[in-house]
Parts: sequence; structure tokens; C-alpha cells
Amino acid sequence: MPRLYAHRGAASERPENTLDSFARALALGADALETDLHLTADGHVVAAHDATLARTAGSAVEIRRATLDELRRSDVGWGFVDRDGGRPFAGRGARVPTLEEVLDAFPGVPLNVDVKQRAPSMVGPLLDLLRRARAEERVLVTSFDAVVLRAVRAAGYPGRTGLSLTEVLRLYATPAAALRAMPLGGGAVQLPPRARGLRLDTPGFVVKCHALGLRVDYWTINDPAEAERLLALGADGIMTDDPAAIAPVFARWREARGEEAVSCAR
Repeated sequence: MPRLYAHRGAASERPENTLDSFARALALGADALETDLHLTADGHVVAAHDATLARTAGSAVEIRRATLDELRRSDVGWGFVDRDGGRPFAGRGARVPTLEEVLDAFPGVPLNVDVKQRAPSMVGPLLDLLRRARAEERVLVTSFDAVVLRAVRAAGYPGRTGLSLTEVLRLYATPAAALRAMPLGGGAVQLPPRARGLRLDTPGFVVKCHALGLRVDYWTINDPAEAERLLALGADGIMTDDPAAIAPVFARWREARGEEAVSCAR
């Protein structure tokens, strides 16, 4: 069955990339969590999208130059703005979580992690953490940066990795037969329906990916009709900021597939 990823948690309802946001997403019906990673100056892998906390906490602190204790002083609830322009989570204790805290808080839940930081490299600390936590089977490591993913694969990461941007472009432009002879390094294609003037949401592209053994996940989909269209196209996963809107689509989809399976069994 396709997988519903909570993009930065339930980011439409809670401060993104926080434990509260992740918990809310799972309560709404998400199957997996998606988050972004940086490394602190004292070696902690943390869940945060940007290199600084300017957008989420109104703070200019740069993650790679700060200790975890310094990050904890920033209120990342401040950055959530509701439809009325208010900041309902400001001052309510939202802090940047470590990846270790996320893994501990949600045991068994699949995670999709996007490594944002390239320098200094955080590949070693990340893979050490995943190995210690015995989380390699449930953590898909992705990055737009081919250098990062090559380092992850060269280190012998036993879990799955996604394709970098350059690998996605190669996938799009190269015939499947050639790719079988010179396979891509990753096992998952995660992309928007359209990028750089290219349509990546066509039946032919999805069939090509599946023929090469690649799962296809689309982001960031917050419209139920679009999610339904992509599932019908053969998408293996949908990433959304709004699990409350997209989870019912998955529920209907799974119910329909279950009824088909029962019918076939008869």
C-alpha cells in the first residue's frame, strides 16, 4: 500500500519539525515522518530545515556553529503563524529536537530524513547514531546533494537511500536499458510532480521507475484531489504538510483496494 509521509510533521497545524508536530501527524493517520537534518557544533544531529533559526524562532543562530544547549534556548514555536496572522505556539516550550529523541519517541515508525548540511560533513555522526539506535531498516536517507549521498553509500549504509537531484535528472533522461547496465545508487525517487519544466507525474515515468525497482514519492501535496490523482498514477508515497486533509484520501484508497482484493479472492 502507498505510504503517507508527514512532511516536517503536521506542519499545517503545529510548529514544523517538533515532537508535537510529529505526534500530531501520526495521530491524524500518517504512516511515516519526514524531517530535515543538521549537525550542531557539539555533534548532535537535530531536526531542522534551515541552516539558521531565523524563520522558525526569529533567531540568527546558525545550527552548525551552535551547541545543542544554545539551540534549546530558542523558541521554535514562534515561527508558526496561523491563518489570522497570530503565533499561537510562541512561548509554549517548542524546541529543536535531536534525531535521537525523534527515534526514541516514535519507535518503529518509518522516517525519511533529508540531510541538509554538507560542510562540515554530518554523514559520520548520522550513520553512527542510526547504527546505535538500530534504526537503519526504518530510516530512508535522502539529500538533494549527490556528494552527501555518495558519502552515505560509500560508508556502507545498509538502509535505503534516495536519489540526488542529478540522479533524478539522469533517471529522467536515460533509457531504462542503459540504467540497468549502470544502475543508480539509491532506491527511492522523491520529487515534485513538475520540476525545471519537466513533467515527472506521467504514467510512463512512474512505470519506468517501478521497472528499475525504484519507489516513487511525491512532495509536497496538500490538495486531496491531487493526492488522489497521484495515487491513481501509481505513486508509492505522498508527502504532505496537512495529514488531516490527505489521510482521508488514503483511507478511501486502502478501503477500495481491500475490497478489490476480497473480490479477487472470491
